[in-house]
Amino acid sequence: MDQPQQNKTSAIIILAAVVVVIYGMQMMSVLLVPFLIAAFLALITVRPMLWMQQHRVPSILAALIIVTTLMLILAIVGMILGTSIADFTAALPSYQARLDSIVAGVFDWIKTTFELDESTDSITDMIDPGFAMGLVAGLLNSLREVLTNTFLIVFTMIFILLEASTAETKFEAAFGRRADSIASAREFMQNLGRYLGIKTLVSMATGLCAGLLTWSLGLDFPLLWAMIAFLLNYVPTIGSIIAAVPAILLALVQIGPGAAGATALGFIGINVVFGNFLEPRLMGYGVGISPLVVFVGLIAWGWIFGPVGMLLSVPLTMTLKMALESDERTEWVAILLGSERDAVHALRSRAREES
Repeated sequence: MDQPQQNKTSAIIILAAVVVVIYGMQMMSVLLVPFLIAAFLALITVRPMLWMQQHRVPSILAALIIVTTLMLILAIVGMILGTSIADFTAALPSYQARLDSIVAGVFDWIKTTFELDESTDSITDMIDPGFAMGLVAGLLNSLREVLTNTFLIVFTMIFILLEASTAETKFEAAFGRRADSIASAREFMQNLGRYLGIKTLVSMATGLCAGLLTWSLGLDFPLLWAMIAFLLNYVPTIGSIIAAVPAILLALVQIGPGAAGATALGFIGINVVFGNFLEPRLMGYGVGISPLVVFVGLIAWGWIFGPVGMLLSVPLTMTLKMALESDERTEWVAILLGSERDAVHALRSRAREES
């Protein structure tokens, strides 16, 4: 077989393998989603556990302290937000009805003022102003269903944390490699854990500010908007918009245009401060993703794992990007997935190496 034909056959086999893997992940999403959540939680908390081990705390005790603290936090937040989610879901139809009435009134005013014909009525039929609120309600309910597997998530996280301190020794013994031969894998895991840790801290600060903003303006369910801002901050640019729109619409329905404008300005300010200034300085280079890749990943991971996959889309894409960066043969793919800033940084690094 000649080389072009062999390359074509290899490409077809790789494409078929990717399709099979994606289909398998979609079929096993019920088991994979809790495991992914446990893995990301373990990556975020592994550094505090290793710190305790360095101070002579036994591995099992350190893991139990981390997991117990996390369970207490989740239990308190879950109890508070559970009621808010139920109340918001119950009040959602009335909010949507009032919002539809406001939008219809605005369109009637525009039609009367500018003397538009009846054909413009079809435009109002195409617009669903309550869609964003319904999307948020569906997302939160889906997340609540996943958290019913808390038992599986917690136990998986415990075992991952227990394995973290001995994994390098086991790989060295199993494959006969020295510690320095797996430096790239160690660096990959450290970078991923650092990314998730910084992203989580920034998301917590974003959620806290969003909660204080909505509470100070007198909006209903401020804790709910804080949690939404925290979760959707994992999705750059798009997540901030999705988190802000329902709160702005609720301010419009509940209080009025002034409160809606103040809510919009508040969310813009929060995301400019944390998203454009603080987070890039904490992250540094090598962790950006192209906005197009973010959008495509949001759709792809959401299709595979459902609404929770949308929340995990950027961490999953970041995992893929960092894995590609760790190998010189696939580094070019990671550069294409990354942002323009990462490409400029790669060019400068290459120029320094050549000089």
